[in-house]
Amino acid sequence: MKQWLWIPIAIGATVPGLVIWSSGSHPTDVVAAVLFGLAIIGSAFLLSWSLEVAEMDIPRALAISVLAVVAVLPEYAIDVYLAWSAAYIPENVPLATANMTGANRLLIGIGWSLVVLLYWVKTRKRTLSIGAGSSPALAVLTFATAYAFTIVIRGELHLADTFALGALFCAYIWTNFKAELVETELVGPSALIGALPTAKRRTVVIVLFVIAAGTILLMAEPFVESLKGTGESLGLSEFLLIQWIAPLASEAPEMLLAAIFVLKGRGEDGIAILVSSKVNQWTLLVATLPAAYNLSAGSLEGLPMDSRQVTEVFLTAAQSLFAVVLILRSSISVRGGIALFVLFAVQLAIPLNEVRLAFAVLYLVLSAGILIVDRGRLAVLPGLFRSVLPTESEEKAET
Repeated sequence: MKQWLWIPIAIGATVPGLVIWSSGSHPTDVVAAVLFGLAIIGSAFLLSWSLEVAEMDIPRALAISVLAVVAVLPEYAIDVYLAWSAAYIPENVPLATANMTGANRLLIGIGWSLVVLLYWVKTRKRTLSIGAGSSPALAVLTFATAYAFTIVIRGELHLADTFALGALFCAYIWTNFKAELVETELVGPSALIGALPTAKRRTVVIVLFVIAAGTILLMAEPFVESLKGTGESLGLSEFLLIQWIAPLASEAPEMLLAAIFVLKGRGEDGIAILVSSKVNQWTLLVATLPAAYNLSAGSLEGLPMDSRQVTEVFLTAAQSLFAVVLILRSSISVRGGIALFVLFAVQLAIPLNEVRLAFAVLYLVLSAGILIVDRGRLAVLPGLFRSVLPTESEEKAET
């Protein structure tokens, strides 16, 4: 009964925001931001439960594709709105990458480190394995991270980035499509839904999915605008609010699910979820920004980035590189998890552009240092890259 209560609680969290949106009422920006944010959080939980259960009823290829896309739907909705509106609202141009960079850094700095530390607390083991099945994810993440530095050099997001990063995302989906089918072990509310008779289970999944996806899409614009209004009324940086508060609302369910897996003795699954999420956000999410901007502007010009945005993307790419180096051997140590958290927390506490730049350089220096001391990590790369390339038997079959 306690597990079932989480579902109406999550649905109830969406109600105040939907009522405000549908009635056209105008509470203060702070109140509106809280209520719209709660609606997104509640919807994200419903989304995660429904999609976990959906894997029981739809083909694996379709399940993986849908999960990969919808996993980033909350960030997706907010980022697409900002990129789309940047074409006609000039003040939204600097905000276009804010949510994307915040979501990516939060996922690694808080999500990955939390899972590693929880694993150590539960098992007292100082190293958490990611599993051989994550090799394609690591390969694509490595490619995407290397590519991100070209965005920093160019100082803009272009439609070419949509095709390049979109191709990497498709490669990731294809490798998952080829993976062996593994029965999903459900936990929490999703396990209760999964235990229902087939007809009822499918009905519940569809209803929850529609409620969640619809609410997220409806709440994206008012949530962003209320955050901007909150920053103006309280004298806070709207850039930082959109960069950190919005991702906190959307990332919470995913990180909680990973933590639950760890506490249930499935640490490998917990970290694998967050590595996969990082791949999705670092490829598909970034790819949508120039596409949305170009469609809205009706041109092929790149989405411009000012010096602050370039620094934010540089820092995000550098943090991603450091994280990739730490997990190249398909495992991550407690020391690595602590390093990810401390570095993230310190740069978050000092929101200065110069500090961001210094930490980006620090991430690069640490990455180079680890690779020099442990050159065996570089030797792993060819095997990772082969995991996303077609084998000879597959090429012959296609021929």
